[in-house]
Amino acid sequence: MNDISDNKWNAMSDDAISRQIGTFVRHHRIEQNKTQDALAKDAGISRSTLSLLERGETVTLATLIQVLRVLDLLYVIDAFIIVKQQSPLQLARAEKKKRQRVSSSKNTSKDTNDEIDW
Repeated sequence: MNDISDNKWNAMSDDAISRQIGTFVRHHRIEQNKTQDALAKDAGISRSTLSLLERGETVTLATLIQVLRVLDLLYVIDAFIIVKQQSPLQLARAEKKKRQRVSSSKNTSKDTNDEIDW
């Protein structure tokens, strides 16, 4: 697999990124000792579609997801997760609203306690 860790994705053309994705898929397919036919069948796509993907040609996003799922590589999509962050001021306000103590129960009738025979 090509080592592009020093390259900036922004500087790469769309075609170069597509080829890199295809190289990634091909590398992991071979590492898992799967043929194109076997992987394509498991992913529910044609072998020619998988070949297009591995060459960096245009395929659908759904096709890529299906292939990544079969290769157990869906973790690469973690980069798309949006983590909602709160400002320190919002966190302080939320902390202030939390309950600080527990109040005693309002029902302290002596009649109820007298009936209990221990």
